[in-house]
Amino acid sequence: MGSGRVILLVEDNEDDEVLTLRALRKNNIANDVVVARDGEEALDYLFGTGAHAGRDASIVPQIILLDLNLPRLSGLDVLRRIRADERTKLLPVVVLTSSKEDEDIVNSYSLGANSYVRKPVDFAQFSEAVKTLGLFWLLLNEVPSPRRSTM
Repeated sequence: MGSGRVILLVEDNEDDEVLTLRALRKNNIANDVVVARDGEEALDYLFGTGAHAGRDASIVPQIILLDLNLPRLSGLDVLRRIRADERTKLLPVVVLTSSKEDEDIVNSYSLGANSYVRKPVDFAQFSEAVKTLGLFWLLLNEVPSPRRSTM
Protein backbone atom coordinates (compact mmCIF):
# COMPACT_ATOMS: atom_id res chain seq x y z
CA MET A 1 0.00 0.00 0.00
CA GLY A 2 3.01 2.27 0.27
CA SER A 3 2.75 3.12 -3.43
CA GLY A 4 -0.33 5.25 -2.75
CA ARG A 5 -2.31 3.26 -5.31
CA VAL A 6 -5.26 3.11 -2.96
CA ILE A 7 -8.86 3.85 -3.84
CA LEU A 8 -10.75 5.71 -1.13
CA LEU A 9 -14.41 4.73 -1.34
CA VAL A 10 -16.62 7.05 0.70
CA GLU A 11 -19.95 5.23 0.93
CA ASP A 12 -22.41 4.80 3.80
CA ASN A 13 -24.76 2.35 2.07
CA GLU A 14 -23.53 -1.18 2.74
CA ASP A 15 -25.24 -2.60 -0.38
CA ASP A 16 -23.61 0.03 -2.60
CA GLU A 17 -20.26 -0.62 -0.94
CA VAL A 18 -20.54 -4.36 -1.64
CA LEU A 19 -21.61 -3.70 -5.25
CA THR A 20 -18.71 -1.31 -5.81
CA LEU A 21 -16.16 -3.71 -4.34
CA ARG A 22 -17.62 -6.60 -6.37
CA ALA A 23 -17.53 -4.51 -9.56
CA LEU A 24 -13.90 -3.53 -8.92
CA ARG A 25 -12.91 -7.19 -8.43
CA LYS A 26 -14.96 -8.34 -11.45
CA ASN A 27 -13.06 -5.86 -13.60
CA ASN A 28 -9.65 -6.91 -12.25
CA ILE A 29 -9.01 -3.63 -10.48
CA ALA A 30 -6.63 -4.88 -7.82
CA ASN A 31 -5.94 -1.62 -5.97
CA ASP A 32 -6.38 -1.68 -2.22
CA VAL A 33 -9.69 -0.08 -1.29
CA VAL A 34 -10.14 1.88 1.91
CA VAL A 35 -13.79 2.39 2.82
CA ALA A 36 -14.96 5.39 4.82
CA ARG A 37 -18.61 5.20 5.84
CA ASP A 38 -19.18 8.90 6.47
CA GLY A 39 -17.66 12.24 5.58
CA GLU A 40 -15.77 12.73 8.83
CA GLU A 41 -14.15 9.29 8.56
CA ALA A 42 -13.05 10.15 4.99
CA LEU A 43 -11.38 13.36 6.17
CA ASP A 44 -9.80 11.57 9.14
CA TYR A 45 -8.28 9.05 6.72
CA LEU A 46 -7.05 11.73 4.30
CA PHE A 47 -5.51 13.95 6.97
CA GLY A 48 -4.36 11.27 9.45
CA THR A 49 -6.62 12.46 12.28
CA GLY A 50 -9.24 10.88 14.56
CA ALA A 51 -9.41 7.11 14.14
CA HIS A 52 -6.62 7.40 11.55
CA ALA A 53 -4.25 9.43 13.74
CA GLY A 54 -0.71 8.37 13.07
CA ARG A 55 -1.40 7.24 9.49
CA ASP A 56 1.13 8.70 7.04
CA ALA A 57 -1.10 11.34 5.43
CA SER A 58 1.54 11.98 2.75
CA ILE A 59 0.41 8.68 1.18
CA VAL A 60 -2.73 9.80 -0.63
CA PRO A 61 -5.27 7.75 -2.56
CA GLN A 62 -4.95 7.54 -6.32
CA ILE A 63 -8.65 8.34 -6.55
CA ILE A 64 -11.57 9.12 -4.25
CA LEU A 65 -15.01 7.71 -5.09
CA LEU A 66 -17.31 10.00 -3.15
CA ASP A 67 -21.01 9.56 -2.42
CA LEU A 68 -22.90 12.78 -1.73
CA ASN A 69 -25.52 11.57 0.74
CA LEU A 70 -23.42 10.81 3.80
CA PRO A 71 -24.03 10.97 7.54
CA ARG A 72 -22.17 13.43 9.79
CA LEU A 73 -20.66 15.43 6.91
CA SER A 74 -22.07 15.54 3.37
CA GLY A 75 -20.09 14.58 0.30
CA LEU A 76 -20.16 18.19 -0.87
CA ASP A 77 -18.65 19.31 2.45
CA VAL A 78 -15.97 16.61 2.12
CA LEU A 79 -15.19 17.82 -1.41
CA ARG A 80 -15.01 21.42 -0.18
CA ARG A 81 -12.46 20.42 2.50
CA ILE A 82 -10.41 18.32 0.07
CA ARG A 83 -10.11 21.20 -2.38
CA ALA A 84 -9.34 23.75 0.35
CA ASP A 85 -6.29 21.87 1.65
CA GLU A 86 -2.95 22.14 -0.11
CA ARG A 87 -2.18 18.45 0.58
CA THR A 88 -5.31 17.14 -1.15
CA LYS A 89 -6.49 19.84 -3.54
CA LEU A 90 -5.21 18.02 -6.63
CA LEU A 91 -6.53 14.54 -5.77
CA PRO A 92 -8.92 13.11 -8.37
CA VAL A 93 -12.42 12.99 -6.92
CA VAL A 94 -15.20 11.16 -8.72
CA VAL A 95 -18.65 11.79 -7.30
CA LEU A 96 -20.35 8.39 -7.45
CA THR A 97 -23.91 8.87 -6.29
CA SER A 98 -27.52 7.96 -6.86
CA SER A 99 -28.53 11.65 -6.81
CA LYS A 100 -30.20 12.86 -9.98
CA GLU A 101 -30.51 16.45 -8.78
CA ASP A 102 -29.12 19.01 -11.24
CA GLU A 103 -28.13 21.13 -8.25
CA ASP A 104 -25.87 18.31 -6.97
CA ILE A 105 -24.15 18.07 -10.36
CA VAL A 106 -23.57 21.83 -10.53
CA ASN A 107 -22.39 22.02 -6.90
CA SER A 108 -20.06 19.04 -7.33
CA TYR A 109 -18.32 20.56 -10.34
CA SER A 110 -18.31 24.03 -8.75
CA LEU A 111 -16.45 22.58 -5.77
CA GLY A 112 -13.88 20.87 -7.99
CA ALA A 113 -15.15 17.34 -8.66
CA ASN A 114 -13.28 15.74 -11.55
CA SER A 115 -16.27 13.67 -12.62
CA TYR A 116 -19.89 13.01 -11.69
CA VAL A 117 -21.26 9.50 -12.20
CA ARG A 118 -24.75 8.32 -11.33
CA LYS A 119 -24.90 4.83 -9.89
CA PRO A 120 -26.87 2.66 -12.29
CA VAL A 121 -29.47 0.46 -10.61
CA ASP A 122 -28.60 -2.61 -12.70
CA PHE A 123 -25.42 -4.47 -11.59
CA ALA A 124 -24.23 -5.14 -15.15
CA GLN A 125 -24.47 -1.42 -15.96
CA PHE A 126 -22.86 -0.52 -12.63
CA SER A 127 -20.03 -2.98 -13.27
CA GLU A 128 -19.45 -1.47 -16.71
CA ALA A 129 -19.41 2.04 -15.20
CA VAL A 130 -16.83 0.95 -12.59
CA LYS A 131 -14.74 -0.72 -15.31
CA THR A 132 -14.73 2.50 -17.34
CA LEU A 133 -13.86 4.55 -14.25
CA GLY A 134 -11.05 2.16 -13.40
CA LEU A 135 -9.59 2.16 -16.91
CA PHE A 136 -9.54 5.93 -17.10
CA TRP A 137 -8.75 7.07 -13.56
CA LEU A 138 -6.41 4.24 -12.52
CA LEU A 139 -4.63 3.36 -15.77
CA LEU A 140 -4.78 6.28 -18.20
CA ASN A 141 -5.06 9.42 -16.11
CA GLU A 142 -1.85 11.14 -15.03
CA VAL A 143 -1.90 12.87 -11.66
CA PRO A 144 0.63 15.31 -10.25
CA SER A 145 2.83 14.18 -7.43
CA PRO A 146 1.58 15.66 -4.11
CA ARG A 147 4.79 17.65 -3.94
CA ARG A 148 4.35 19.12 -7.44
CA SER A 149 2.11 22.13 -7.62
CA THR A 150 2.01 25.06 -9.98
CA MET A 151 0.49 27.44 -7.46
